[in-house]
Amino acid sequence: MAVRIDHVGLWVSDIDTVAAFYAKYFDASVGERYRNPRKGFESRFLAFDSGTRLEIMTRRDVNQRANAELLGLAHVALTVGDEARVDALAARFIADGMQPESGPRRTGDGYYECVVRDPEGNRVEIAAG
Repeated sequence: MAVRIDHVGLWVSDIDTVAAFYAKYFDASVGERYRNPRKGFESRFLAFDSGTRLEIMTRRDVNQRANAELLGLAHVALTVGDEARVDALAARFIADGMQPESGPRRTGDGYYECVVRDPEGNRVEIAAG
């Protein structure tokens, strides 16, 4: 059985700001907005050249962010090529006034990564692939 993750869904409050972040830094293609007015739900798919997708979603009754670590989604990891690409992205974030949460660094399990937060505070692990 060939299994792969098709996409990961993230609840956000501002779809346009989050979509712009992933488009700017990771060259994501931003799909059309889907709306379901009856449920107060909207979403957009963000597609990367590799075929990986993120679905960013908002709904009127989903409006609180956890203040601490909770069980469930911890981060989204995106591979961007080699270590030089990780370093270049980290430098872009810093130049744009966003301090990485960690790295660039080599982790204990051998990854070369940098961790940043998207505009809504979701952790994004940028790794050499």
